[in-house]
Amino acid sequence: MMLRVNDLHAAYGDIGVLKGITLEIRTGEIVCLLGANGAGKSTLLKSDIGCSSSIHGNVFFQDQEITRYSAHKIVRMGLSHVPEGRQIFSRLTVMQNLLLGGYPRKSKRLRPKSFSTSVLIFFLF
Repeated sequence: MMLRVNDLHAAYGDIGVLKGITLEIRTGEIVCLLGANGAGKSTLLKSDIGCSSSIHGNVFFQDQEITRYSAHKIVRMGLSHVPEGRQIFSRLTVMQNLLLGGYPRKSKRLRPKSFSTSVLIFFLF
């Protein structure tokens, strides 16, 4: 199993956003996450990569629990978030933006082998 989320809850202050999300993504699957603005799509992604501070539930990446890991440790494991819109490098291709998210900042080289085996692509609409 590439990514597994069990009973995930997240909030911004007192406002609950995710309420009991459970999902599994297997190696090689492409997942499309659909929902209206404000439905929690970005919050789910931020929670998976350790960038949401209010979490209840469990997140597993490659069968290792990462629920309480820091974001930089999760990136080193091969899971990262490449945001849409103005938060990407607009002059780079999609692949170049994904590659930039596929290695830690302190690394002096890309690791295409690990990139090809551990990338998850979420399409947000």
